Amino acid sequence: MGDELFRAFLRHDRPAVCRSPDGRWCDDPPLALLPGSFNPLHEGHVQLASVAANMLGVSVAFELSLANVDKPELDAAEALRRLEAFRGVAPVWLTRAATFERKACLFPGCAFVIGYDTAVRLVDAKYCGGDVSERDAMIARFRAAGHRFVVGGRRVDDAFRIWNQPREDWRDLFLPLGEEAFRVDRSSTELRNR
Repeated sequence: MGDELFRAFLRHDRPAVCRSPDGRWCDDPPLALLPGSFNPLHEGHVQLASVAANMLGVSVAFELSLANVDKPELDAAEALRRLEAFRGVAPVWLTRAATFERKACLFPGCAFVIGYDTAVRLVDAKYCGGDVSERDAMIARFRAAGHRFVVGGRRVDDAFRIWNQPREDWRDLFLPLGEEAFRVDRSSTELRNR
């Protein structure tokens, strides 16, 4: 059944499929996911997943979406190339979920592990057509479905930024990691630019 799961995903017959660290395809539902483009996967991703797993008390898988709000869609060959970096490291889910609302629908109750910059974009009403009430409704749907967001700090504009709750009513939804828990100043963009 393994390779058939991947073929079904490519045919759009399955919304998601997981590749285990040994290269087999499976569909065991994740409890926590760290989404990203992983171009390339680096120790910051792996360390963030490890720290979040300790915080949550569950293993953290990765998620690579072929669709992205801000970037062109990945083809199957490029996705498979990126998946090779996960061999022997961790399970990684392939999806076409470009937004966290789509990810939340695919993985009910799942915790998401994200960086500071992603958290800022997640709560930016711009991604909800500029409508603050729609953004707040989206946040309420995340809470109602049992989602949480572990937020790792990130270097932005030459300063290390840690998530500070902008609203008291989001405190149970966003779980910030302090600099003492997680700090890696390397990014995939920097690695590609070298």
